[in-house]
Amino acid sequence: MKIEATITSPATIAELAAHARQLDELGYDTLLVPEAGHDPYLPQMILAEHTRRARIATGIAISFPRSPFVTAQAAWDLQRFSGGRFVLGLGTQVKAHNERRYSTPWPSPPGPRLREYILCLRAIFRHFATGEKPDFRGEHYQFTLSNPFFTPGPLEGATTVPIHVAAVNPYNCRLAGELGDGIRMHPLNTPGYIREVIRPAVKAGADRAGRALRDVEFAINPFFATGDDDTELARSVELIRKHISFYAATPAYAAVLQHHGWAATGEQLVRLSRAGRWDDMPPLISDAMLETFAIVGLMRDLPAKLTERYGGLVDAVNVVFGPPYAQLQARQREMFVRLGRILPELKRVAASAAAGGGK
Repeated sequence: MKIEATITSPATIAELAAHARQLDELGYDTLLVPEAGHDPYLPQMILAEHTRRARIATGIAISFPRSPFVTAQAAWDLQRFSGGRFVLGLGTQVKAHNERRYSTPWPSPPGPRLREYILCLRAIFRHFATGEKPDFRGEHYQFTLSNPFFTPGPLEGATTVPIHVAAVNPYNCRLAGELGDGIRMHPLNTPGYIREVIRPAVKAGADRAGRALRDVEFAINPFFATGDDDTELARSVELIRKHISFYAATPAYAAVLQHHGWAATGEQLVRLSRAGRWDDMPPLISDAMLETFAIVGLMRDLPAKLTERYGGLVDAVNVVFGPPYAQLQARQREMFVRLGRILPELKRVAASAAAGGGK
């Protein structure tokens, strides 16, 4: 099981470089940059230069505001500069954010458009690698024109860019199985939902493409409420309760709440969020909900708790210590460093569990 870390944006390039080196040296397997308050691609160049071992990845980048060719150019360059360590994580976001935050049209359901987007990306990557004639013609995207002036040429040490698909609902899960190198699951998730909804959908997509389930990397982003003592743990619990309430107020994630019988709570959270009553939302997240969605425990207990919950079920774990608010980023960086102290034990216990589970 890979253990991953999210890179938030320190104040300076020097701080970003130092933090990346530190996480790489601690043994994290992947360093992810989310599209949350910052561009997901720009920091990758610093990560590529100042790390040697860990993968670097967008976790995740929003697809539709950027054309496939714009995304392909950035991904290809990052794969080249990182020596083949870059992973392109892509997601759709929701209609309101595309239209009202990104000024991006939302003409049709997102799943089929993301499928076409990925197919177009693959065609562009093949052109970059082999010079294959551009001839992708889709309903929403096309790639039919290029020349040597605009073609970067093949990579050294890699043949393409792996694509991980962000997915919650069945269509994108099937898409990840059909076309993705991996699936990156949302933090508002549970082992039960993964086992009963996500994995069967990914398998259906893989079967459709003649692939095996083992060809798809399963990456989860679970909430961690933790600390070195009970006082810190209690503060972390309330922070994660607030974070869960924010995500649970998003209609796109309602299927997870419905799966566990909490649809009514989700509907109430949606109403509160639309009214701007953010402070009234966390109390609706019961302790039972929190312990279903989050791993709760002292730092020293995390290896056993993580393995009990996800051992043999997923391939990679990106730990979520809280929302990516600016005032919490220093805490998040510190928590990843502290988790690094038990990373060898975490990997050892996880590897032992994986030996008895898997796909």
